[in-house]
Amino acid sequence: MSLRNPAAETRVPANAENRYRVTPADLPLSCPMPAMSLWNSHPKVYLPIEQQGGHAKCPYCGAEYVLEA
Repeated sequence: MSLRNPAAETRVPANAENRYRVTPADLPLSCPMPAMSLWNSHPKVYLPIEQQGGHAKCPYCGAEYVLEA
């Protein structure tokens, strides 16, 4: 018997992409982001993207984030 978890189905895989576009609504920015599955990812790290000219890179997975207005 398999139980479905609808909440897990709406999440995106962590570290699935190399570049993410984020908006001010996503701040404070963390990698992995809240909408990502966490079971197979690295520890959460907060990235000071607004203090780095709108660009940030995760020290764990190398994902790049770009802040869009």
